[in-house]
Amino acid sequence: MEILDRIWNKFGNHLRLEKASSVEQVAIFGFADAKPGDKVYKDAFKVASALAGAGYTVVDGGGPGVMEAASRGAKTAGGKVVGVTFYPENETLNFEGRDPSNPIDKEIKTTSYVERTLTLMKEGQVYVVFNGAWERCQSLPWPGDWPAFILGIISR
Repeated sequence: MEILDRIWNKFGNHLRLEKASSVEQVAIFGFADAKPGDKVYKDAFKVASALAGAGYTVVDGGGPGVMEAASRGAKTAGGKVVGVTFYPENETLNFEGRDPSNPIDKEIKTTSYVERTLTLMKEGQVYVVFNGAWERCQSLPWPGDWPAFILGIISR
């Protein structure tokens, strides 16, 4: 993240992105344990805010942590958020399912963790991966016909 911080500071902390015409939605991957004071939470908020400000729809897992930070960042910039969720029976409340405090505009409900992750991959044309999610992304099949592009691994 040091390189991104230097670039961010060079532009006076208000980097202006221009939207690519071929990309509509950016999927953000991260972990649910991030708290609002954590660096990764703040980074996800900033990145999603910049993306939404440029006109992209942010797609995340609809849960807490980095997912909530991405949604909140996008909403502060006036953007739209798609939450891809599932509701496990034996999980901690709101850990992997829909977190009511995550402000999404549209919910896509899935039936399993794997389906949720694959739907996130399908919904995004570009992926931003935050610390805590890269190992998960590496273990999944990335179909060759998807226009997958990982923007960066942030907050390592």
